[in-house]
Amino acid sequence: MTNTHLPILYSFRRCPYAMRARMALKYSGCAVYLREVALRDKPAALLQCSAKGTVPVLALSNQLIIDESREIMQWALSQNDPEHWLPKEAASREQAIQLIDFNDGAFKHNLDRYKYPDRYPEQQAEHYRTQGEAFLAVLENQLSKHQFLMDNHITIADIGIFPFIRQFAHVDFNWFEQTPYPHLQVWVQYFIQSALFNSVMEKYLTWQEHAEPIVFA
Repeated sequence: MTNTHLPILYSFRRCPYAMRARMALKYSGCAVYLREVALRDKPAALLQCSAKGTVPVLALSNQLIIDESREIMQWALSQNDPEHWLPKEAASREQAIQLIDFNDGAFKHNLDRYKYPDRYPEQQAEHYRTQGEAFLAVLENQLSKHQFLMDNHITIADIGIFPFIRQFAHVDFNWFEQTPYPHLQVWVQYFIQSALFNSVMEKYLTWQEHAEPIVFA
């Protein structure tokens, strides 16, 4: 694939969905043109690709549009997966999917309400934190068995879930450090300090029409 035919990734650095897509693309070596967008001023080009107006969105050179971060991750791994992030065994793949489903469903619901209590005044923030802890306990149990969620090596489950746990932890990091989840705390710090995560968190200028293209690889 030459640079003149690279896919285009519309992204926002601080969005956990975009983080996991960027981590998968970086790991797999799939170069893309990065268009960093401002969510309060979404460019027309993004809305033309996906009417949802959410990020990330990957516009492939064959005109196929992928506007779900999980599907972007799976596409990237289908191109190149040198360290076997996709579990080989069907049962393990299904378990990884179930963990990501839990993350993207009930946990994300509680995360939003815990992080933005002013938007959701029905309950106190601590209520949603307690609800979110149910997932932390599940992850702690997994990590008590091996270094990462599925095994002693990274899988799609780790990358698909980490950005959201990081966000949850940073709402009140002092609280998180005192929770009875020592394996989860180590796991979070591992990824926060990882070269992969830090490489995808580099700051870029907000994309403007006719701007010089930025290759993200």
